[in-house]
Amino acid sequence: MNPDALPPLREVLEAHGLWAKKAYGQHFLLDLNVTRKIARLAQVGVGDHVIEVGPGPGGLTRALLETGAHVTTIEKDERFRPILAEIGAVSSCISIIFEDALKADEAKIAAGHPAHIVSNLPYNVGTPLLIKWLTGPWTPASLTLMFQREVADRITEGPGEDAYGRLAVIVQATCKARRVMDVPARAFSPPPKVESAVVRLEPLATRPSPARLDALQKITAAAFGQRRKMLRSSLKLMGGEALVEVAGLDPQARAETIPVDGFLALADAWLAAR
Repeated sequence: MNPDALPPLREVLEAHGLWAKKAYGQHFLLDLNVTRKIARLAQVGVGDHVIEVGPGPGGLTRALLETGAHVTTIEKDERFRPILAEIGAVSSCISIIFEDALKADEAKIAAGHPAHIVSNLPYNVGTPLLIKWLTGPWTPASLTLMFQREVADRITEGPGEDAYGRLAVIVQATCKARRVMDVPARAFSPPPKVESAVVRLEPLATRPSPARLDALQKITAAAFGQRRKMLRSSLKLMGGEALVEVAGLDPQARAETIPVDGFLALADAWLAAR
């Protein structure tokens, strides 16, 4: 798409009288230097299919279309229908869907082909969407996602670090995860009260089975639900000390010190005991 084919984003928003809705967790990313960098970090180009959730006025959408990729946007807010239609009028490489992304069928959208997810995710649904993509029946080719920096830390940090928890375990059991870019609040309109960061996720070649992932979610919910307790106590209802020993771990250890492989071992031990 020719970057000069459309007016500046601020002019578009003013022309349509649009503003960010707090209820949707919206913060518009209008800085094209930032959106183009995100598109480069996503490593997509001609022939690739990108699914973008929450495009809003289309700042990141424009940058992704400039790469030559085909972009399918999923937007819940009907107010953006005319703005996204204007982008569609100058690019044949965009498909626009209006629905709740939590209910979207990405496998149907991808139509049997690899698809990359690249999004400035709405703050209020970012984590549920991530869990859906990593534990559901459809696996994306890659994910390049913007979160609050606090959430980015919870995705990428390891055992013993402050933000390490259930989300990190689930993500790192399924993906190679890296924080690749920090984004200041001033890049958004309106500026959020928190800093943001972009995380790059590359699904592992060997993905845990659905049963193993389900067990991992149950084990981590119990372990981190009482993260200050020893595993023998926090996992008492799932087998307690005996379960932890079968997994080859110290029953006196706490969840925050256990690596991802340790939690997978706990999930395997729990499945074997059922």
